[in-house]
Amino acid sequence: MEEKIRTLSTLYAKHFSVQLDMVRLRTGRTNERIRIDHPEAADVVPFLDDQRILMVRQWRYAIARETLEIPAGKADPGEALEACAVRELQEETGYGARRLLHLFSYYPAIGYSNEIIRIYAASGLVSLPTEEDADEISGVEVVALSRVQDLILDGVIADGKTVIGISLFLAKQQRGEIPLDFFDAHNPPPTHLG
Repeated sequence: MEEKIRTLSTLYAKHFSVQLDMVRLRTGRTNERIRIDHPEAADVVPFLDDQRILMVRQWRYAIARETLEIPAGKADPGEALEACAVRELQEETGYGARRLLHLFSYYPAIGYSNEIIRIYAASGLVSLPTEEDADEISGVEVVALSRVQDLILDGVIADGKTVIGISLFLAKQQRGEIPLDFFDAHNPPPTHLG
């Protein structure tokens, strides 16, 4: 166990804060630790059908390149993660989903952040009227599921949440853990923003 001695510095941003702390290690020695307090987030693997998914192109400032990834975003204060997933899907792709299935929750940067990402799969997609999110998304692409593994291995898809989400869906499908009616078009009406 590590014990916080004091906070050396704090940075507050719109959606998160960063602390540089001095801590006492279990051995008694001291060291510095960075802790990012970050809101929870939701990601969606959106299936047009059992063979095709929607992906978004987005510029990522930290790595100075455009990426191909699944729709995702931070939860607003008080927003349930399932509602966040539905909102992000609609904002980033213009689609609502008739079905949302929780796949997995994980800590993407457990060494320095408390962020939790919940990954969903969505099916029964329906195009909805949506304002284009041109500030974040530069394009929406339909990608054949049969190509995804090659795109990952070739480094075209390099985003961790996207690799995890798609890979876990395929693994769960292979193990029989995805409901047989997941791609059934006769599910309830699509969920969308009001």
